[in-house]
Amino acid sequence: MLKADMSPNKRSRYEKSCGILFTVPNVISKMDQEIWKELPEDLYDVVIARLPIATFFRFRSVCRKWNSLVTSTSFSRHFEEVQRMHPWFYAIVHDAVYGLDAVNGGALYNPSLKKWHHPSMSVPRSKIFLTMASAGGLVCLLDINNRNFYICNPLIKSVKELPPRSARVCSRVAVGMVLTEKMTNRGYKVVWLGCNGDHEIYDSLQDSWSRQGSLPQTIKLPLALNFRSQTVCIDSTLYFVRSNPDGILTYDVSKGIWKQFIIPLPLYITDYTLAVCGGKVMLVGLLSKNAATCVCIWELQKMTLLWKEVDRMPNISCLEYYGKHVKMTCMGNQGMLMLSLRSLTTNHFITYDLCKKEWQKVPDCKLPLNGRKQWIACGTAFYPCPTALP
Repeated sequence: MLKADMSPNKRSRYEKSCGILFTVPNVISKMDQEIWKELPEDLYDVVIARLPIATFFRFRSVCRKWNSLVTSTSFSRHFEEVQRMHPWFYAIVHDAVYGLDAVNGGALYNPSLKKWHHPSMSVPRSKIFLTMASAGGLVCLLDINNRNFYICNPLIKSVKELPPRSARVCSRVAVGMVLTEKMTNRGYKVVWLGCNGDHEIYDSLQDSWSRQGSLPQTIKLPLALNFRSQTVCIDSTLYFVRSNPDGILTYDVSKGIWKQFIIPLPLYITDYTLAVCGGKVMLVGLLSKNAATCVCIWELQKMTLLWKEVDRMPNISCLEYYGKHVKMTCMGNQGMLMLSLRSLTTNHFITYDLCKKEWQKVPDCKLPLNGRKQWIACGTAFYPCPTALP
């Protein structure tokens, strides 16, 4: 008697159409449930800590036990062992119907999957926020009405309001943020700087603001700070952009030392911002000459303190903006940039990988339920980390 061939390639028409053979649910259902009961607790942390960040929104909803892993010491230790290469973007968004959407936590963009996520955070509806800085998995927000600072982790939807500053400042300030314990994401400092030289430092471990000395007399006041450029951080040093004269102010948070460097800008540059890639200070700017417009990337040469062009947007992309009055806004400065290129008729978003020198278009940010398009007001890059606590 011939035996039936039960190989996967010889399935019946019914089995092929239903897809019930050799599927994951069927295999799992046949496994002894006692195996899962005997699985060591630490293995849960090891496996889940190595899942892609994009699955984080799903595995937290599996059960209470998995949801509580975020606060466990074991999960934090295993998660920190896994190297995360690509930052995400956190954006404050709004639409024409409901206005600013800060109450819903804005939107998260994963450039690897080119996908938007819409978490919800308990942020007061009456407040209007700007993204000011980021460090690791944390983002610094500023309430433009009351001038109070907030620190949030958009991934775990956690928000903390910082204590009031000792100095009441009504004018605009430049803000930088640095991790003091990079391996644990437990400690951070926030630094704000005003045009009159006033500044304060918030220490998360002390939960208080303090002022450490004053700017050197060689730095002339008032400062013409460039608020369109984000402050960048390399190790424990923050980099602020200033004008008149053009250059950079640095502040070493660990040593409390301010320095000034006069660095002339490239010719024909209009909108520009600082960025960081591999420990190098970069400049991203809009180059406009005659009717041509192009986004260019420069690297700061340490020996000469001059900007050297290292890349620019492909010509075929630049042709789209030929003869148009274009404004550029940059979100993110940690190896990955999101650029907003606006004209009278268009507003396009593109990402640029500083290491790989890759340009990618960003899909529209739409609400998942009704598909309504949302407009991006401001944003910044951050490294998604479920163990980073404000």
